[in-house]
Amino acid sequence: MNKKIGTEILGTGSYFPKKILTNADLEEMVDTSDEWIRTRTGIKERRVSEKNEPTSELAYKASIEALKDAGILPEQIDLIIIATMTPDMLVPSTACFLHKKMGLTNSVPSFDLSAACSGFIYGISVAKAFIESGLYKKILLVGAEELTKFTDWTDRNTCILFGDGAGAMVLSASEESDNVLSVFLGADGSYSDLLFLPACGTACCETADSANGHTIKMQGREVFKSAVPKMALAAEKALSFSGKELKDIKLFIPHQANMRIIEAVAKKMGVSMDRVFVNVHKTGNISAATTITALDEAIKTGRLQKGDLVELMAFGSGFTWGAAVIRI
Repeated sequence: MNKKIGTEILGTGSYFPKKILTNADLEEMVDTSDEWIRTRTGIKERRVSEKNEPTSELAYKASIEALKDAGILPEQIDLIIIATMTPDMLVPSTACFLHKKMGLTNSVPSFDLSAACSGFIYGISVAKAFIESGLYKKILLVGAEELTKFTDWTDRNTCILFGDGAGAMVLSASEESDNVLSVFLGADGSYSDLLFLPACGTACCETADSANGHTIKMQGREVFKSAVPKMALAAEKALSFSGKELKDIKLFIPHQANMRIIEAVAKKMGVSMDRVFVNVHKTGNISAATTITALDEAIKTGRLQKGDLVELMAFGSGFTWGAAVIRI
């Protein structure tokens, strides 16, 4: 009798652009202050990509780190998925640009997944389904964003929030272990006008101005009202599907949107903040890249050890939301 195929996590990696934009820098650009930003968002700084540094470049550097961590070569990957809302361009996919940057000569299927800030968790669900169906054995899943290229630097309510970065995970078929215990996803398109981005791509729009005003539009208060209960609900559902309880989870990693949302979600779930991982203060909101870069940092800094259970949760434009319970 054949054993059940599980989804094993072989490795993770992340990458951030070198340029740092601090709150002090923003004070010179828009009517704001470091205290105002920190009080309302918890953010102190964020990373900004260069004009000639498209999303696929961040994805490539994060992917190389994840492959090294997994101990495998690029040619061993048989599927590439990139979760992003800021692709290099509409077509080809950013995943195909990554395929090229990795020097692959085989016909590995590669595609983008668009679910905004929930994208990486949607990607985990897709990768798990592909692996457990037996269709693919080793998948490179990436969350990569360059939100600063679509930020309105004259809008003090939104320009303080966003940053750039990428994270990657290598998942593999296994008959011995199953690291992805459960995933729960949701969406409601009736809220699509509250958070959206009418734009081109990071490889063809040098700045938001050159994109003819194609910048992120957001009604923050309305987004907050939905984000908190939906993330908490997703976390509850995924936990229930996994057969685990809150006490079993070593660390909770919510989407790093801003500190107010993170604290409100923790409170609604009844989880103390010492069990919640936070790095929004130095990254800002990097959409689909937040949960994977935070997870990678939690692992690399020792907050998570092999065998620990962690729950990821996110909420984004669409609206979309989701959560995943995984074992390190």
